[in-house]
Amino acid sequence: MGMVFVLGGCSAQSGDTPQTQAKANMVTQQNADKVLLHLSPLQDQAPQFDKIVSADYLPAFSLGMAQHDTDITKIINNPAPASFDNTISAMETSGALLSRVSRMFFNLSGLISDDEMLKIQDTILPELTAHEDNIYLNRDLFARIETIYQDKDSLKGEQKRLTELYYNNFLRAGAKLSLGDKTKIRDLNTSLAKAGADFSQNVLKSFKNDVILVTDKSQLLGLSADEIASLAAAAKSTGREGYMITLVNTTRQPILAKLSNRQLRQKIWQASTDRAMDTNGPLAIKLAQLRADKAALLGYPNWAAYTLGDQMAKTPDAVFAILDDLVPKAIAKAGAEAEDIREEMTREGANFELQPWDWAFYAEKVRQQKYNLDENQIKPYFEFNRVLKDGLFYAMNRLYGIEIKPRIDLPVWQEDVMAFEVFNQDGSSIGIFYLDPYARPGKNGGAWMDEFVTQSGLLGTHPVVYNALNIPKPAAGKPTLMTFDEVTTMFHEFGHAVHGLFSEVKYPSIAGTATARDFVEFPSQFNEDWDINPEVIGHYAKHYQTGEPIPTELLNKILKSHKFNQGHDTTEYLAAAILDMEWHSIAPGSSIDNVEAFEHKVLAKHGIDYAPVPPRYKTSYFNHSFGGGYSAGYYAYLWTEVLAADAFSYMDQTGGLTLENGNKYRQAILSKGNSQDLMGDYMHFRGSKPTTDALLKRRGLKD
Repeated sequence: MGMVFVLGGCSAQSGDTPQTQAKANMVTQQNADKVLLHLSPLQDQAPQFDKIVSADYLPAFSLGMAQHDTDITKIINNPAPASFDNTISAMETSGALLSRVSRMFFNLSGLISDDEMLKIQDTILPELTAHEDNIYLNRDLFARIETIYQDKDSLKGEQKRLTELYYNNFLRAGAKLSLGDKTKIRDLNTSLAKAGADFSQNVLKSFKNDVILVTDKSQLLGLSADEIASLAAAAKSTGREGYMITLVNTTRQPILAKLSNRQLRQKIWQASTDRAMDTNGPLAIKLAQLRADKAALLGYPNWAAYTLGDQMAKTPDAVFAILDDLVPKAIAKAGAEAEDIREEMTREGANFELQPWDWAFYAEKVRQQKYNLDENQIKPYFEFNRVLKDGLFYAMNRLYGIEIKPRIDLPVWQEDVMAFEVFNQDGSSIGIFYLDPYARPGKNGGAWMDEFVTQSGLLGTHPVVYNALNIPKPAAGKPTLMTFDEVTTMFHEFGHAVHGLFSEVKYPSIAGTATARDFVEFPSQFNEDWDINPEVIGHYAKHYQTGEPIPTELLNKILKSHKFNQGHDTTEYLAAAILDMEWHSIAPGSSIDNVEAFEHKVLAKHGIDYAPVPPRYKTSYFNHSFGGGYSAGYYAYLWTEVLAADAFSYMDQTGGLTLENGNKYRQAILSKGNSQDLMGDYMHFRGSKPTTDALLKRRGLKD
């Protein structure tokens, strides 16, 4: 999920100054006709993407911050005693323009970024960071919040939950520090914002620059004619001749499973694993050290301890315990998979050691032998539009009774983006959903969900959410045939979407997906497994040319092979999660000279420095950890998978894909946002705490 600067907010000023008000008035007069300055007239405030121009952002940010200051001045100077309504609820409605502009800019900067957007980000981030510090380090504002917090037991429900959230957020930001330490925090925050933005921009640039250009078509043996045509089209679109291979955001590159040419495989893998090292290696060290310094200033031994303080896991020890418990199981499974691969290599007469760039290629051969299953046999049955409408949307209708209908009248930010409206079973509208399916220059790698408008009873807003995928776009006139991994990703991201769409919360700061990081992936991972539900897959897996259902024998092979290579997949994930935790467990003042040496040292410490299976992300392109919001938080995918697997197993035992099950889950989990205790929500749905049994079975680590 992408970064969004949203504050229900405040200012360090104890009162509005004439200069501040004059600046706001001047900006308002100069930009009165600008789209960003006004609520969109479209349904549910869906953005007017066709009318927004980059030049509008900086003036809108400036006015937004000025208006935010004015809003907060009124809260701080209110002569009435501090109360929930006149302070915390008022903060929830403050800064509306800044929130709207921030969502628009930061969402689009990850979807259609260009040099101009990057320059705007460089300009605005220091200002936004200072603005946020003015809020959280304001003595008078915190005094009002603390007064309400001390009487929090007189509040109930969402009001009590939100009061606790505000108080803890201010504490964790440094509200009780001395003036001198507040100055240090401000400096650290400015440096962190700049370094984090630079890291993300370097990753984004690497998608444009770190491409592999093949001029000899014979090197592409193993790819289909359509895939080769797609690579040629990609090269042509950037003014190059030949066949252009672009990298996905993970270490592993899907194309390696098909390419027969070992030298090209090695070249691709090395381009993947070495990318952005010169620029982001030093930045990663700097970010880890700055975060350690900030944690110490706030009274924590390291950044991981600070970060986990308001998460479900609570402590680094709890995270390392679950990761270290799975390492030997994953390594043993990966080792067994490696032996199968080596046997296949021997059969083919390969006289070289198994390397990371060989794994996917030979694992695919092993999979074909074990299950007589070829990816080229599968993809014709997973055509994009059919998977979307007859698979994902069908499953969501069966589970929640919702209808998802195209809205071709709504503007979009890029020609391939699709807009939909989502309706309840009774015909009432829930909100707007956008899907951005294809990879392209200027778009972040990976897949994610975010919101343009958050559901809120207080503000009277309906959700406007989007999913971003990175499916390779086929050549013109060709169908989009998906891998099964891409199908699963589509289902995963829509799990986030329904979490935002089904929210029924009053206050925006605790609505939708605004939960702890080690809970927010639960609904998405839960949604994944509906793609292999026999009823669902039987409904969408049909040949794109003939419409014939996937043969039962082939379908059974897909279902049986679903857990194939899980030793590899679990090992690469655990290695990345451990890297993230170790980088953020360093003590203040730690000296790190070499990124790769650090990686090998900490992975060996946990028994997972396994050469054939490198981490899912290595440090220099680990944007979750260093550029995004998942520092000391990448473990969350595993933490929440425990919940997801346990919940799915429970639902399977109680009837599976039924409206009764879906509505129970929707009301207990998806509608609540962060308005209640998260584990309490889970136990209300499940009836007990989760166990790891279903997770181990899901990953093929236990029979």
